[in-house]
Amino acid sequence: MKVHVLDDWADTLRHLPCFNKLSGHDVTVWTDRVAGPALVERLKEAEAICLFRERTRITAEFLAELPNLRLISGRGAWPHVDVAACTALGVAFASRKSDDAPNHAAAELTWALILAGLRDLPGQMAAAKAGRWQQGVGRSLRGRTIGIYGHGRIGQLVAGYARAFGAQVIWWGSDAGRARARLAGGEVPESRAEFFARSEILTLHLRLTPETAGIITAEDLAQMPPGAVLVNTARAGLIAPGALLTALDAGRPEIAALDVFDTEPLTDPADPLLSHPRVIATPHIGFVTEDEFDLQFAEVFDQVNAFAAGHPINLVTPSGA
Repeated sequence: MKVHVLDDWADTLRHLPCFNKLSGHDVTVWTDRVAGPALVERLKEAEAICLFRERTRITAEFLAELPNLRLISGRGAWPHVDVAACTALGVAFASRKSDDAPNHAAAELTWALILAGLRDLPGQMAAAKAGRWQQGVGRSLRGRTIGIYGHGRIGQLVAGYARAFGAQVIWWGSDAGRARARLAGGEVPESRAEFFARSEILTLHLRLTPETAGIITAEDLAQMPPGAVLVNTARAGLIAPGALLTALDAGRPEIAALDVFDTEPLTDPADPLLSHPRVIATPHIGFVTEDEFDLQFAEVFDQVNAFAAGHPINLVTPSGA
């Protein structure tokens, strides 16, 4: 099959062991980002497209311009894919949410950002390189309270790190999530307000869905204690539009360590949130490790091979698509 791999911006995949899985296909890897007619022109001969997470949106208009396309292969949730359009146009879409495989890379970055926020690592590093020794005073992690919003697999990994560092963990989330946390022996505050008021460090670990969009409100953030650190390696849309910038200006939280933004890639240095003096920013690298890529794309490529062999796996669309 003529297989096109989209949005491999760091040109990583062809150098990983999993890439050998595509050896029987005519493969093109795109390492830059284009959209609209330019992207359609690139893909006019494509029979299969491998998606790089949510970097490209798959719409009905896009699919209608690609008559040769037979398969879209991805991994994880698919808010960026119009599944109904795939079905209507006879394009198979394969993906798996992989609930049984926690993203260790995202959990590790979350922990790195927590430490960076408490110790002002970016500021201290910049000061040292500029010849200014010991700029300001950081804060220890041991004994602090970490609020984890979302009792999923990544949140549970982060909780394990917290306990190893001597921090106290409290939980919040959906009714079902809070019930799971209690069943596992976790501490769930009596109210949402208490959860935010006690969270010296708040980290978000839930999927962005219509139900969770904007679930963290300005009122929630205003209840956080002085000096609080908010970490978001999940999705920017979990926080209500404009709420975080307003909250930072009000000092609650004092610091936000963010790996995700409303617009990605975010390349405007003057963006109000990106340029905020109390924002620590990384460019959505929570899942960007060689190990995680090899794990994820092995499955993406397996789906291509299974489809080519006539035995598709992990289909989201009906089998006839």
